[in-house]
Amino acid sequence: MDPALVARARVALRDFTLDAAVEVGSTETMAVAGLSGAGKTTLLRAIAGLLRPDDGLIRFGDETWFDAATGVFVPVERRSVGVVFQHFALFGHLDARANVAFPLEAAGVGRRERRQRADQLLDRLGIAPLARAKPASLSGGERQRVAIARALARNPGVLLLDEPLSNLDPATRAQVTGELRELIAGIARTTVIVTHAYEDAAALAERIAVMERGRIVQTATADVLLAAPATPFVAEFAGTNFLTGVAGPGPDGLTEVTLAGGSLLAVEPASGPVSVTIPPWAIVIGSDGGSARNALTGTITRITPMGSRVRVTTSTPAPVTAEITRAAARELDLRTGSAITLRFKAAECRIVPYEPHAPAGP
Repeated sequence: MDPALVARARVALRDFTLDAAVEVGSTETMAVAGLSGAGKTTLLRAIAGLLRPDDGLIRFGDETWFDAATGVFVPVERRSVGVVFQHFALFGHLDARANVAFPLEAAGVGRRERRQRADQLLDRLGIAPLARAKPASLSGGERQRVAIARALARNPGVLLLDEPLSNLDPATRAQVTGELRELIAGIARTTVIVTHAYEDAAALAERIAVMERGRIVQTATADVLLAAPATPFVAEFAGTNFLTGVAGPGPDGLTEVTLAGGSLLAVEPASGPVSVTIPPWAIVIGSDGGSARNALTGTITRITPMGSRVRVTTSTPAPVTAEITRAAARELDLRTGSAITLRFKAAECRIVPYEPHAPAGP
């Protein structure tokens, strides 16, 4: 991939220093994801030109927007960038058309052209009938569309969205997520999304840059982050399983890893302290594990619906999460507090270097 946007920014924050870099393709959507307070929005503001980093380089195509080495800093109004803020920041006294046209008015575009461009964008985003509606009368998804239309008014090369799904109620979240994904695909430009939820990042972005305390610790597709997390934090954030133990020779040429609550078999050779990752979807709940060589028993601590799937977290005693279909969950009649057996194949266990870690948080 030949990146269209290259952004490296160093900013001293209160508790740590943001020191992060991302590269995004010309029509790619990347999510910068991590826990609240990790520095994600600071990086977004640096790309937009809403703050000046202490060090770094920000370039889009042939344009340099910031270069600490040469003293270049292009202000936000001169960058080809559109921003959708977390709370949308729509003007309550203006209707949808006027909100969309506002950046054009500030740029000195004539009234007729402003109205024409605004109407085109509202139509493109499927909300043309709402042109005269005020923000207070719109649903969360409709306000989001107006905010995106306003961000696109000046036809920017880069679209930035800060927590685009955080203000939506659960009843409309799934629908709006699908609509937003289609909108972003239709816009087809460099897009960066900030989110604290792995599920949102996976639903909206082609690649995810996971940030921990101001640093990008892994950039990959959602599937890779789940199947091969680079750090314990990435594993916990993405919701995959990351167990620690001591490896040694096992039966049939396999590796046996002794855990706090039992043991498991892995294909990869290893010895001494190790960590083991197991994708949630590779785990079968119940007695029918087919050719699975591993079985862990425990108690269900949490059941989390996720669209058409359900995540079942158990204490074995280390937390282990399985991901199954809703139909399977209903058939198994799973309940919090119930005893459970988790089965999985040795080939699904990936051994990675041991790294002590603290929980990623709630």
